[in-house]
Order: sequence, then structure tokens, then C-alpha cells
Amino acid sequence: MFIEPHWTTERRGWVEVICGSMFSGKTEELIRRLKRAKIAHLQTEIYKPSIDTRYDERDIVSHDSRTIPSIPIDNSQQILLLSQGVDVVGIDEAQFFDPELPNVCDQLALRGVRVIIAGLDMDFKGKPFGIMPALLAKADYITKLHAICVRCGHIANFSFRKSPRKDQFFLGEADSYEPRCRKCFNEGMTAGE
Repeated sequence: MFIEPHWTTERRGWVEVICGSMFSGKTEELIRRLKRAKIAHLQTEIYKPSIDTRYDERDIVSHDSRTIPSIPIDNSQQILLLSQGVDVVGIDEAQFFDPELPNVCDQLALRGVRVIIAGLDMDFKGKPFGIMPALLAKADYITKLHAICVRCGHIANFSFRKSPRKDQFFLGEADSYEPRCRKCFNEGMTAGE
């Protein structure tokens, strides 16, 4: 007995993660993908943690001053409530979100939503940052971006903190961090710069 395959036209969602060090172009790539989705007439919503007010209280702004309107939120559960009927959800600075974000992304993908996430994969000590390891493990697609080491010009994937602050969640700009390669990062950490 032959059973006809059951092909469906239901919408399938997925999770994309864009990661790397500071100044590697994560937010710029997130903005580029979201603008392309808008060109395709897809309904998009973009979220960022409400604590991120560095460049703008509402908009997501890349280091090269590209912007896109976003919705600042306090916790990841709000994304489920606010993104009804959307095709694409963008999330910036994912490392600052609560531990429920990977589950929220799963639920969105199961609804048929394309989820695009950008975040730091390592903190200023070179350790996995917040919920990023869980997001990377669950992602369907991963893009790892690199900056250029300000010390030697090689590929950089570490965010070296120039400030003496020790707290992991410190929002800083170019005056607080610089991209470094593995060698220059480790030299700076050993020297206690």
C-alpha cells in the first residue's frame, strides 16, 4: 500500500544568531537583515533590553550610526505578547536578557516566525556571556562576526575592557572597550591593563 506524502504549505519559523565581539558589526548585520525583511513586505518587530540607552532610548543604533526603530522591553516574555501576527522578530543585545529568551525564541519559531538575534558571545573576561550559549545551541543558523584587533591588526573576537569596572553587565562604548585578537587580549589580561 502506497501512502501519499503529506506536504504542507504551513509557515515554518527558525532562529538565527549573529554573534561576535564588540565592534564586529553584529547590530549592523541585524539592521541589514531586518531592513531586507521590510523590503519584502514582511511584518517585523524589533526589541532591545530597556537598560540599553547608550545611543537612543528606543531605536537600535549601530556603532556606524545606522538605526532602526525598536521596542525596549524589560523581559523576554513581553516579546510573545507584543509580536502577535508578525513574520520576523529582531532582538538586539541578547546577552542582557533573562534566561527565558531561548524558550521565547523556540515558541516564536514554532509559530512560524523568523527570529534574528544579535549579541556578544563572550564577556570582557573571554567567558561565555549570559544566555548566549543556550541561544547558540538552539539556533538554526549562526553567523560569527569578527572585528579588527586595535593592537596588531589581526582578526579580533574578544572585547577588551579598558575600564577598571568588574561587573559583567556594563554597557560601554568605544571609550570603554576595544576589539582584540586572542594574543593581544591575553597579554592585556595578564598585564592587568
